[in-house]
Amino acid sequence: MKISLVTVTYNSTATLRDTIESVLSQTYSDIEYILVDGLSEDHTVELIKEYEPKFYGRMRWISEKDKGLYDAMNKGFKMANGDVLGIINSDDLLAEPSAIEKVMNMFKENPQADAVYANLYYVAQNDTSKIVRHWISGKQRSFKYGWHPAHPTFYVKKEVYQKCGLFDLEFKFAADFELMLRLIEKYRINLCYLSDPLVRMRLGGTTSKSLSNIYKGNVECMQAFKKNGLKMSVFYPLFRLVPKLLQYFR
Repeated sequence: MKISLVTVTYNSTATLRDTIESVLSQTYSDIEYILVDGLSEDHTVELIKEYEPKFYGRMRWISEKDKGLYDAMNKGFKMANGDVLGIINSDDLLAEPSAIEKVMNMFKENPQADAVYANLYYVAQNDTSKIVRHWISGKQRSFKYGWHPAHPTFYVKKEVYQKCGLFDLEFKFAADFELMLRLIEKYRINLCYLSDPLVRMRLGGTTSKSLSNIYKGNVECMQAFKKNGLKMSVFYPLFRLVPKLLQYFR
């Protein structure tokens, strides 16, 4: 059973080496690694070329203009040949060499599963060994009460995307949230929870870089409910905030 991992890059030289090394270190052998670069102006493409031979034909990449992060992710998913698709962001890394093997074992042990999700570590920007806080997704609950999986740990069978669609580019800040909401609550795909932290995620992503982006992201999350015909409590912003605050105490 093949898995395709997609990394989107743009001027990612500072962190991409850690990301690629974490993919190379995986114990699971049937990994296709796809990098989608947005015409980086630094040494990102040179770094990709440096590592390409080390994958012995299992790496594929492109460098071309795109319409943003989620458009690039869609490109990567369309390029993928794997039975299962996942992402690893260019400033994140897989938490341990057995991370992908654990994911694929979950699919093998639960053939009815459409997707597997897990936990992650938030780590310091300049020291990925320093854990700042935990995202413990926990067992599946309703999105309207503030729950959702950590998207970097969300691994989905390709056939699900073929049926339900990819990232909706109408959403600039929360297309990952809308995608998970659509798959899980509208199409009711079957989930399996792996209670291990599989990703080390550097603090300081696009959505969290400013209060303005945080606000826009939350507005888009509420718009996602409406677009998918799903009910949402008037207290949803509070329900969404509380689980994130609790992460600081775990």
